[in-house]
Amino acid sequence: MRTLRNFRRAASLVAALPLGLAAQFPAKAPAATPIKPASFPPFQQATLPNGMRLLVVQSHKQPVVSVSLSFQAGSVYEPAGKAGLADMVASLLTKGAGNRSADEIAAAIEGVGGSIGASAGEDFLGIRADVLASDAKLAFDLVADATIRPTFPEKEVELLRTQTLSSLALDLSQPASLASRAFARGLYGAHPYARRADPASVKSITRDDIVAYHKARVCPSGSLLVVAGDLSLAQARALAMAAFGAWTGTAPAPVTFPAFPVRTAREIVLVHRPGSVQSNIVVGNLTWAPGDPRAYGATIVNRLLGGGADARLFMVLREQKSWTYGAYSSLVRHRQMGDFEATAEVRTEVTDSALVEMLAQLGRVGSEPLPAEEFERTKNALTGAFPLSIESANQVASQVSSARLLGLPADYVPTYRQKLAAVTAAQAQVAAKAMVRPAEALIVVVGDATKLREKLEKIAPVTMVSADGTVLKPEDLVVKAGALDLAMERFVPHTDSFAILVQGNPFGGQSVTLEKVDGGWKFTDATRLAAIIQQSTEVRFTDRLVMQSVHQTGKVQGQDAKIDVTYTDGHAKGSATTPAPGGAKTIAVDTDVPAGVIDDNALQAFFPALKWAAGAKFALPVFQSGKGSVTTVSIAVSGEESVKVVAGTFDAWKADVTGGAAPLTIWIEKGGAHRLLKLALVGTPVEFQLAK
Repeated sequence: MRTLRNFRRAASLVAALPLGLAAQFPAKAPAATPIKPASFPPFQQATLPNGMRLLVVQSHKQPVVSVSLSFQAGSVYEPAGKAGLADMVASLLTKGAGNRSADEIAAAIEGVGGSIGASAGEDFLGIRADVLASDAKLAFDLVADATIRPTFPEKEVELLRTQTLSSLALDLSQPASLASRAFARGLYGAHPYARRADPASVKSITRDDIVAYHKARVCPSGSLLVVAGDLSLAQARALAMAAFGAWTGTAPAPVTFPAFPVRTAREIVLVHRPGSVQSNIVVGNLTWAPGDPRAYGATIVNRLLGGGADARLFMVLREQKSWTYGAYSSLVRHRQMGDFEATAEVRTEVTDSALVEMLAQLGRVGSEPLPAEEFERTKNALTGAFPLSIESANQVASQVSSARLLGLPADYVPTYRQKLAAVTAAQAQVAAKAMVRPAEALIVVVGDATKLREKLEKIAPVTMVSADGTVLKPEDLVVKAGALDLAMERFVPHTDSFAILVQGNPFGGQSVTLEKVDGGWKFTDATRLAAIIQQSTEVRFTDRLVMQSVHQTGKVQGQDAKIDVTYTDGHAKGSATTPAPGGAKTIAVDTDVPAGVIDDNALQAFFPALKWAAGAKFALPVFQSGKGSVTTVSIAVSGEESVKVVAGTFDAWKADVTGGAAPLTIWIEKGGAHRLLKLALVGTPVEFQLAK
């Protein structure tokens, strides 16, 4: 409504202008002017005696230099079972090298206002430094130390492992990540492009693995050094020889990879995410290697189809249907094979309708002529934006490195804009037919399979899998419950207080009490997190641990939070009000629940009574009363630690909790009452620590 009012106000202002002035406003946008070549400095090349290729793109526009060095050391070369190794190697290159520690490297580059960093993709590992031209020698020296003389300190290895595992725990809880992982597995099959790091692979990586991978894959022969900015070929070669000239080593032997799968029919992989209120959809197929001439036309079609808020998928699924906040598409380029992907996040109840519409829109680009106006508008947007991607030395180095590493022609970047502009609508449609193949697409849907399976089976054959890729049968969707195997001698009345810390600073508190009452138990929880959360909860259950009721009141970021649910004879009934964008949302809760289910608000009360041991795993049937859905919460002991909390230092079991509203890591006292000592929300700086 506000947009409409603003539009009307603008229209009335135009109408009120004098006639002569109003007439100056054009009735339609002017025609696009002929494309002008983008100014691009010439390339200069040299090869060092050790086999390192040097490519210089000299420009005096700014007194800066970008130094980018790349190797064929991406994740496709990782040994089996070591997914994540290339990323760890890249991340550690600047965490100690030569005579400098991680802090000293950071101080050296930041002291001249520059930056340095390394990363690994599927095919390549690279390191880049950006500095003022006057500090070019420092950039070469730091990059040389990082690539030739990394020290891989043990403490940095373990810190990175901890950070990686924490990031993975959060990543594996996100539906978009689950969709991406399942799509890669299904699309690339046995090829290493399908692999993704997981907790087991990251835990298995040793410092020896890191050193061996670096020694085997990071070598001068076959590497590419791109220098862009205010530096001549002679200057760059002299600096490169001083920094890298004494480095020797032969290129690793070529690797033979498995063939890519051939898909002849449409299929759906449904990743079960219990209780999910939305579905993440990915639709796509393999395309071609980077040098395929159809790539120019495909780039235009991809932009037209899903490249922005004015593209077809967005306009239809969001603006016309109101099914999603956004729908997009992308072209992925790898050295050996690329793929096309279309994505959308939609409400559970419209998942099948949204998927049918997506497939229809994908089919249109290959079967219907591309309207001239839409095609030209899209092409002009791409050619007009290209010069903005080569403005800085950093951007130039990135573009040139990428093109050369992918095996594209030497003139690819300088002529890219002109070749894109020369594509005709007919050529683009030929590319579209080859690029987008909905009849043989892989479709991945992440959502609640109990609500989606039957609807999706009407669209294509469905294979159901868990988050880790394990194939599921329909009977696996039923939450299995029954008598809980608990150490009842530890299910005793108690009161615990927790300090809530954010980045190590006090930010609130929690008090929990389990007490015996007539006919059963009462668990209460009072949580205060500054002005963000003020919440009180009471859960009652019988002596036999059968849920009876949950009552919760409070506010979350100023919005009401309230739950009133009663459990009777295997049925949960009531209502729940939870915060939501645009205001609190109330739902009716009226559903059957299996025997032995635990209300998620009382889960903490059951921690002490679980039978904790090394390697122990628990699967608890949990009713999410705020959502009205049943799920399985998994708890897995991952190790033993001495943990320091506000109340003191304790020996503890460390365990990962998944399947609930968010992934958690918890620490449970090994002896005594097996109290909860600490709870951390994975991927956030928030911790609950036992205070007394």
